Amino acid sequence: MTTRELENALAPTEFLNSDDPDVRDFVRRTLPQDGLDSRDAAVRLYYAVRDGIDYEVYGVDLSRTGVTAGEVARTGKGMCIHKCVLYAAALRAVGIPSRLVLTDVRNHLPSPALRRLVGDAFRYHALTTVHLDGAWVRATPVFNRLLCRLHGMRPLDFDGRTDSVHHPYGGDGVRHMEVVREHGEFDDLPYERVLDGMRGAHPGIFADPDSTRLVAGSLHADAAARKG
Repeated sequence: MTTRELENALAPTEFLNSDDPDVRDFVRRTLPQDGLDSRDAAVRLYYAVRDGIDYEVYGVDLSRTGVTAGEVARTGKGMCIHKCVLYAAALRAVGIPSRLVLTDVRNHLPSPALRRLVGDAFRYHALTTVHLDGAWVRATPVFNRLLCRLHGMRPLDFDGRTDSVHHPYGGDGVRHMEVVREHGEFDDLPYERVLDGMRGAHPGIFADPDSTRLVAGSLHADAAARKG
């Protein structure tokens, strides 16, 4: 990768606004001590986003402001795009190059209610790629530990050395996620492409055709209903 490309993977952007005060505060709370190496910092930030930012699809804000890292840090919740935008921005805030990776996945989450809204495959599932020790490694700080337990999934761990991409199987042996298409890696969120793609693939998940707010509901309630 060229020097220019690494510089682009470090720069604040519209959505990966790593210079936002709330992103900086999120980083300070996660990394209170000095002297951490890049891998340790990347791993700590991964778990802070995975478990400290609630994963939710229902009711989330997909407006241009709603999917900025600063807004995600302020609200403390979001879906895969929101969480990966925050993680990538937090990495850049401490000098670690990062990019977004956009994919289509099958069985995005084992929630029958959500699957009725989005179908079997989910368009524009996000993860990240992180530059550590001269190499790129992928990480997906999306489904938090509590949600995984409620939906019978194993949480994804990340050690900063090997890719952490998707949940292939749950504890019951059922396959929970499969990447069926990769759209590429991006220095910033390609907002219009993602929004238009989601509207086209999953119109039922939007509160109304012109809204950037998704329909109301709760993944926790979905899990309770399934078990009941």
